Amino acid sequence: MKQGSDRRRLVSKMDAQSLHPIQALQQQAASLLVYQAVLHSEVGQAFLRLLTALERSPSSPIDCLRAYGDWFYALAAQRQSWQSHLLSQILLADNPFTQQVQRVDLADLPKPLAAAAAADLRSLQALYGCTGSAGTDGGANHLGQWVATAAGLSLPPIGWESADDTTDIASDIPDSEDLRAIRSQLQAAADWATRLPELAEHYRRAGVGQYARYRAFRWQGGVLEGIAHPERLPLTALVGYERQKQQLLQNTEALLAGAPALNVLLYGSRGTGKSSLIKALLTQYGDRGLRLVEVSKAELGRLPDILPILRAVPQKFIIFVDDLSFEEDDEAFKALKVVLEGSVVARSPNVVVYATSNRRHLIREFFGDRPRPQDADEIHSWDTLQEKLSFGDRFGLTLTFEPADQDTYLEIVRHLARQAALDLDPKDLEFQALQWATQQNGRSGRTARQFIDWVSGRRTQAVAIEPS
Repeated sequence: MKQGSDRRRLVSKMDAQSLHPIQALQQQAASLLVYQAVLHSEVGQAFLRLLTALERSPSSPIDCLRAYGDWFYALAAQRQSWQSHLLSQILLADNPFTQQVQRVDLADLPKPLAAAAAADLRSLQALYGCTGSAGTDGGANHLGQWVATAAGLSLPPIGWESADDTTDIASDIPDSEDLRAIRSQLQAAADWATRLPELAEHYRRAGVGQYARYRAFRWQGGVLEGIAHPERLPLTALVGYERQKQQLLQNTEALLAGAPALNVLLYGSRGTGKSSLIKALLTQYGDRGLRLVEVSKAELGRLPDILPILRAVPQKFIIFVDDLSFEEDDEAFKALKVVLEGSVVARSPNVVVYATSNRRHLIREFFGDRPRPQDADEIHSWDTLQEKLSFGDRFGLTLTFEPADQDTYLEIVRHLARQAALDLDPKDLEFQALQWATQQNGRSGRTARQFIDWVSGRRTQAVAIEPS
C-alpha cells in the first residue's frame, strides 16, 4: 500500500510541475514547418524520445531514465551541448526557405515561406531553452530535474554541458567572424524571428547543407561526398611560378564574380606545385563561396552527371582532375570533352575545370597512329590524329610549369625554412638542399618540401632525446 501511495504522489507531482511544459515543448517540435530536419539528427531524435518518455513517465519511469541516457550519449559523442547542437543545425539547415533565400532577397520571398521560417525560429528558441541539468545556464526547462522527479531520484542525473561550444559548427571549416557573429546574435536575441534578415545573409554567404559543412568534395560512384579534412595550403607557402599563379588567381576571381571564367590546364614537370596551387585556392577563397570537387580518372565517365547538381546551387565550383592523360579510345576522354565543350545543355556558369598533367598532349600518341597509305586505314585519319593532339587546346587557358632551376629551387627551400623556423646557417642549408635534390628526385618544389620536412623531423628528434 505504501508503494502505491508513493507512486500516486509521484504522478501528482509530475502532473503539477512538469507535464504541461513537456507537452508544450512537444507541440513546439511538432509545429515546425520548414525547419523540420533540424530535429532529424541523432541528437534531435534522442531529444524527442526523451520528451515522449517524460510525458509517459508516471507509468514508465525506467524508460525515462533510458531515454535521458540516450540523449546524453548522443550529445557526448558530438561533444556539443544541446544549445550548441541546435544552433549548428539551424545554421546548416537545408530547406525551402534557406535554399531560396540564397538567391532571392528576403523581402521578395513568398510571404508564407518567410512567415513559416519566423514561426519555426520561435519554436526552436523554446526548445533551445532546455538544459540537461538544473541551474547550469539559467534555462527554464531543466530536463535533468524532470527526470529526477519522474524516477524518484534524490539528485538530477549528470547533464552534458560541453565547455567546447565556441568551436565552429563544422570541424573541417575554420572558425570565422561571420559565424561567431550570427551565433552571438541568436544567443542574445529575445526573439529569434527578429534575426531573420541576419540569418538570411548568413545563408547567402556560407551556403546551406553539405555546401556549408564542407568546402571540398569527392565525386565517387555518382555521389558527391564531402571531405571532412581537406589539405589546407596557404598561397604564401607556394614560391615560384608567380606569373602562372597570378593568371590562375585572376581566372578564379572572375569565376567568383560571376564573370566568364576559363577551364584551365596546368601542365609541366612533376613536383612543380600544380596540384598544390589548385588546393591553395580553396584556402584563399573558401569563405567567398568557392568549393572544390575532386574527380579521379576512374570517375570521369560520370562527369557530365555532376553538372545539373552543381548548377542548382549558388556556390562556385572547381572540378579538379589531377594527373590527367588518356589512352586510345578512352571513354573518359569523351565525357570530359562534353564538360569542356558543352552539349545541348548550356554550360554551367558556376563551374570550371582545373586539370593538371605532366603531358602537353593529353592523349598518348604512338608512331603507329601516324597515317600510312594502306587499304585498312581510316580515310580521314589525319582528322582523328589532330583531334587527339588538340584536346589540350579545349582548355581556355594553359599554364606551363617548367622544371625548377637551381636558383628557384633554393629560393623555395629558403622560404620553407623560414616558415618552419629553421635557424640553420644559410650556406649549410643550401649545401644540404642541393645534396638532397641530387640524391632524391631532382630540383622541384616537392623535393624542397620533403627536404625541409626531413630536416625538421631530425631536429625534433634531437630535441626529444637531448638529456635534461
